[in-house]
Amino acid sequence: MASIYLPPNASRARVRYAERARDNRREIIRQRSWGRVTRRDLFKWGLFTSAGLLAPINGLNPFVRNAFGDTAIPLSPLFGARPFTQPMPRFDLLERKAVSALNPAPTAQANLTQQGLDPRLPTVREGETGPIEGRPHGKIWAHQRFAEHAPKVAVEVTQAPATTNSTYNPGVPSSLNSGINASVPLPLQFHPGLPVQNPNSVWTFNGTIPPKLLLTRYAEPVLFRHHNGLPPAVSENGGFGRHTISTHEHNGHHGAENDGFTGAFFFPNQFYDYHWPIVLAGHYSYNQVGADDFKACTPNDAGGTDPIPGDWRETMSTHWFHDHMFSFTAQNVYKGNAAMMNIYSGLDRGNEAINDGVNLRLPSGTAKSWGNLDYDINLMIADKAFDSEGQLLFDVFNDDGFLGDVMTVNLAYKPYFEVERRKYRFRILNASVARFFKIALANASGVAQPIIQIGNDGNLLPRPVVLTALDEQGIAERYDIVIDFSRYAIGDKLYFVNLAEHDDGRAPKRDLSVAAAFNGRSGDPGVGKFLEFRVVRDPAQADRSQVPDVMIPNPVLPNPVRERTFVFGRGGINTTFGAPSSYEGLFAPWAIKTDGSERVTADWGRISAAPRFGTCEIWHLVNDGAGWDHPIHIHFEEGQILSRSGEGPSEVPPWERGRKDVYRLRPGGTVTLQMQFRDWGGMFMEHCHNTTHEDNAMLLRWEIDDLGAPFLAPLPTPIPHPQGVEFVYQPTDILLNAF
Repeated sequence: MASIYLPPNASRARVRYAERARDNRREIIRQRSWGRVTRRDLFKWGLFTSAGLLAPINGLNPFVRNAFGDTAIPLSPLFGARPFTQPMPRFDLLERKAVSALNPAPTAQANLTQQGLDPRLPTVREGETGPIEGRPHGKIWAHQRFAEHAPKVAVEVTQAPATTNSTYNPGVPSSLNSGINASVPLPLQFHPGLPVQNPNSVWTFNGTIPPKLLLTRYAEPVLFRHHNGLPPAVSENGGFGRHTISTHEHNGHHGAENDGFTGAFFFPNQFYDYHWPIVLAGHYSYNQVGADDFKACTPNDAGGTDPIPGDWRETMSTHWFHDHMFSFTAQNVYKGNAAMMNIYSGLDRGNEAINDGVNLRLPSGTAKSWGNLDYDINLMIADKAFDSEGQLLFDVFNDDGFLGDVMTVNLAYKPYFEVERRKYRFRILNASVARFFKIALANASGVAQPIIQIGNDGNLLPRPVVLTALDEQGIAERYDIVIDFSRYAIGDKLYFVNLAEHDDGRAPKRDLSVAAAFNGRSGDPGVGKFLEFRVVRDPAQADRSQVPDVMIPNPVLPNPVRERTFVFGRGGINTTFGAPSSYEGLFAPWAIKTDGSERVTADWGRISAAPRFGTCEIWHLVNDGAGWDHPIHIHFEEGQILSRSGEGPSEVPPWERGRKDVYRLRPGGTVTLQMQFRDWGGMFMEHCHNTTHEDNAMLLRWEIDDLGAPFLAPLPTPIPHPQGVEFVYQPTDILLNAF
């Protein structure tokens, strides 16, 4: 296999040549991230081809054969850091506080109180003012049903440049966090042996690591106030990333004004109040009375549950939230704009001891009535790359998909994690830009060990599935699993091993055997062992958790009213070129074709589909090429896969038979799914979650606009500016058969 990266034993001359090509690109990347260089400029200079791809120029393009006969780029320097020599930090809990603690108080409509603007912001002149809140203003973008779902919990965060964490709260004692002393300040570095990151190399929630975790429960609406604390000058970005952000709670069931719409971004020194009601789907429409409907409930602080509206079969568990800035999602998420969210319910209580006929008693803990984290572990897996000084590196010219060569778990380079001899739950998120994973558990001899998969994306499966290796995991997919470490002796070591080998960002080239990946038989540095488990002791208390044979069955879907087809593939034309909501450039590397349309590039002002409120539809997602894969994310609603490649339910593997929100198409494949549109309205998105593809035009807008006032016509498109949001009241385009 030809790796994208040079081998570790490459000669100094080869490394210098590859570094020179990367440095030649870096200045163009920097200027492009600042907006000083456009795609049109790159075409004029001959640096891009007519297909929108980086031209095959020796000394610039890493994928052009050079004097050494290879196409590789330099490995990231590790400064002597070795695998499995640092503990893996548990996530850092976000503080839940009273809504009354927010100043100013949250409002249904955007807060238009004026403030002075920093003249370093784009288009701003000295003395100008703008609103303190970046949310689009007026009734149309007001929080839907805000009074009915009045916030009960406030969470306040700031997107900020890298700094030291002096308030780390893992939510568990040091003994359950591999001995990490949470009172010791944590500088932002991926390993103690690696350089501390410069402030503008990494931008995270509150500017710190580990990644953040929000604990929520059903019927406890959250007001998530997100401050933009990034530098006002677009050039102060460490060479990549954009200082405007839009926060997507993936895959939240709420109004579009809180969805993190790609065109509803906000600027430095503004905030955006997101209202997440945390309700079951079917909250306003499900009114059956079945024998099991008592399972629609939420945990209370007394150890019991309270009934809630909606379909209990729509209960969700594992979410995450991240940036969705138009054309800059890949850069901003890679730079640190990603966190996780656990949603607790009567079924998924986070207390393994309560046996009330509802609680599934999955591994967690027993001290609190809900939300115990002792044995419930969030894992954010991502590949990174560093420049010669050890600072985070990104290459926006790789339109196929950026691949890093340094594997991280919870933003730590190849760490270890100490476990007790009992069952653990792991909520695994693929937070990469383009890399797919296929994860196996191996013992110290490289022999595969059993894994029990209990969840896929935000949802628990109808039944658990026992595997020796998980399926390929696309970007943004979440796999919840259980591992029983009671099978092993104190002193044993086990490993998570990645089997999915890439030679570019389009798709995995192949999946290796566990033995081959374990023993390092790949030129892809992302393959192999990346997390070590150390069995250190018996549990102080007996393991009271279980993995029941039946978890959450799928809801019964109503009859579909229509079908739609979306084709994802190479090359698209911009039919709205010049519109402020449109993708830059006349052509793009990636695009989407819908029923009866051309394959068009992204424009958040174009309506590609408009399903009717209260209906159910069948959507066909088609990959028109065998050389790439697309993990397609549909915002707002969970779907059920009906078939793969038209072969019917028998072709849907057991681990995909629950509800999902990301659908890996597989090379040349098709996914047919069914989903509902209810409870809320507004404009949502559908896109490839290989975020390089998304940023290069594989994204569309769909909307539910007939809910009743104000959703009576196509919604006005927001165009944000520091001085305020303007609206374009007519869509730039409405595709044939959208309505």
